[in-house]
Amino acid sequence: MSAPQEPTAESPTEPAAESQSRSAQLPAVTAILTAYHPDERLAAVVESALADCARVIIADNTPAGSPSLASKLDDPRIEVIAIGSNLGLGGALNLAVKQLPQDAQAVLLLDQDSVLPEGLIPGLAAHLRDEPTIGVAAPTPWDAKHEKFYNVGAGLHDSTVDREAVITSGMLVRRELIDRIPFREDLFNDFVDIAFCVDVRRTGARIVQDYRIKLPHSMGDRREHKVGPLTVRVIHYPAWRHYWIARNGMRFAMDNVRKHPLGFLPMAVFLGRKFVSTTLFEPDRRHHLPALTRGVRDGVMNRAAARYLPEGANPPGLRIKNRSDIKG
Repeated sequence: MSAPQEPTAESPTEPAAESQSRSAQLPAVTAILTAYHPDERLAAVVESALADCARVIIADNTPAGSPSLASKLDDPRIEVIAIGSNLGLGGALNLAVKQLPQDAQAVLLLDQDSVLPEGLIPGLAAHLRDEPTIGVAAPTPWDAKHEKFYNVGAGLHDSTVDREAVITSGMLVRRELIDRIPFREDLFNDFVDIAFCVDVRRTGARIVQDYRIKLPHSMGDRREHKVGPLTVRVIHYPAWRHYWIARNGMRFAMDNVRKHPLGFLPMAVFLGRKFVSTTLFEPDRRHHLPALTRGVRDGVMNRAAARYLPEGANPPGLRIKNRSDIKG
């Protein structure tokens, strides 16, 4: 009887062969990355995505005339769409979706500061491969600075849970869904992800979040404040972001009031907490509270204030009061 063969590169061990077979069955992924005046982290984000993506499309919202590091990336697998103005998150994503290659079976959405840990894309892609009812798979946002989860209770167990909505950065979406469902350009920035997830769920597709997969991500300036013996964690934003959070939160609730009449209640609680935390913990409350108040009013009236748009902003589909005040 001959001796058993040693495994070689041409004759892999059975576990290795099984691993290769599973990887081959994963959907082909293209990443879409939105950028606005990106810093040096952009190259690291793109490099981490290319480890498992065949292609990266960068929708660059940096206004024309301003330098952008996106233009310096030199790799045939990278396509940069130099928009020339800031269309907002929804507008940039919709432009990038039109450039998806035909062979892309799933799309990974990324922000310019989210470097992917090893194994994130295969881990999320396995959910789409193994369960046809799942339309979106997402990691769990991780605050690397404070070494804490953003989602309450995320660290209590290791599992995958169904969610009503997840944030844009890190979500992996089936191609057929992203082709059918446009991102809302009139929301400019905040609540674009929530509105998209609501539309996904209306198709009958599931949205899952894997607590075992962490994505380092920055959601504003997270600080801890002492209130007696208690520690309160508050995410601080600039005043213009507070405006859009309030404006789009109210707009989103009003747009869905017919299908979800009770939707105003959680939104009222959310915005109420935002007003309270801003009043108690925001040093520059004299600018932030008017921004929140104006945002609620403009959300009700379905319009937007030019003064709260960043430089070079030109969002389509928005009724903007005093558009001539937009900078850039």
